[in-house]
Amino acid sequence: MSKNVDTTKKSDSVVASSLTEEQRAAVAAEAKRASRKRKIPIEILKYFILILTSIIILLPLITAFFGSFKTTAEFSSSNVLAPPQNFLNFSNFVTAFTDGNMLRGFMNTIFVLFFSLFATIFTGTMTAYVLNRFKFPGRKLINNLFLIASLIPSITMQMSVFQIISKLGLFNNRFSVILLYAGTDIISIYIFLQFLENIPTSLDESAIMDGASYMKIYTKIIMPLLKPAIVTVVIIKGVGFYNDFYTPYLYTPKPALQTISTALFAFKGPYGAKWEIICAGAIITMIPTLIIFILLQKQIYSGMTQGAVKE
Repeated sequence: MSKNVDTTKKSDSVVASSLTEEQRAAVAAEAKRASRKRKIPIEILKYFILILTSIIILLPLITAFFGSFKTTAEFSSSNVLAPPQNFLNFSNFVTAFTDGNMLRGFMNTIFVLFFSLFATIFTGTMTAYVLNRFKFPGRKLINNLFLIASLIPSITMQMSVFQIISKLGLFNNRFSVILLYAGTDIISIYIFLQFLENIPTSLDESAIMDGASYMKIYTKIIMPLLKPAIVTVVIIKGVGFYNDFYTPYLYTPKPALQTISTALFAFKGPYGAKWEIICAGAIITMIPTLIIFILLQKQIYSGMTQGAVKE
């Protein structure tokens, strides 16, 4: 009799435990469903923002692409988002390239880009190396001054900068643009500083013990280890310099010194603008940056993520 009672109690406890597990599973499933329901509005909002951002970015590109194949009459009479009647109409591209002297613009742009990027990398890495590796009075003050300078809108200083460039005799000279690009580039200094934080100072100390000078440490150790940062700066600043219109237009207005960004301005006059030709020229100017991005997108993404986390 006692054995039957014990058996009954054991079976009841097993049933109770199994019911408890089922209830827990049901509660967990209900919690998951509730969590999914809460996430649905967030997911909808996220995709809505992504789609809206994509439309905002792609709309001007689509407009310029369609407009570059249209004739003057078609461009003025049709909707800007309407496809052209003939996608094989390349006359606007020929006109933009020849009449806009875009070949000369490309040559001037390459010249400015090469020397600007070289000066930016040289001054940026040297400055970051000194600020990161050397302890001296006023180091924090210099860092703060760089930060303050980056927060000041550049347009507020154009009057004084223009006077300085004019007094130096660099107006209508390519080197005025190069000097401004290299001398006012504070962002790249902070990029190099961030990367230098991940390079151990023990490498410098070992090199000093072996008799290496600071310049040798900079050229043989620091510069090779900063290659990802240099690639990042070259791509980011290179695209920025390439697309800049204001600086070349203000300091090198001479037609022989026009860059690719200012070459398109030749089709804008006081009595109107040839927008279909400007659209074709804009498509031509986008091709080099698109090719570079496709070929170097791996380096762009890896360069942006490296140095973001301290090891």
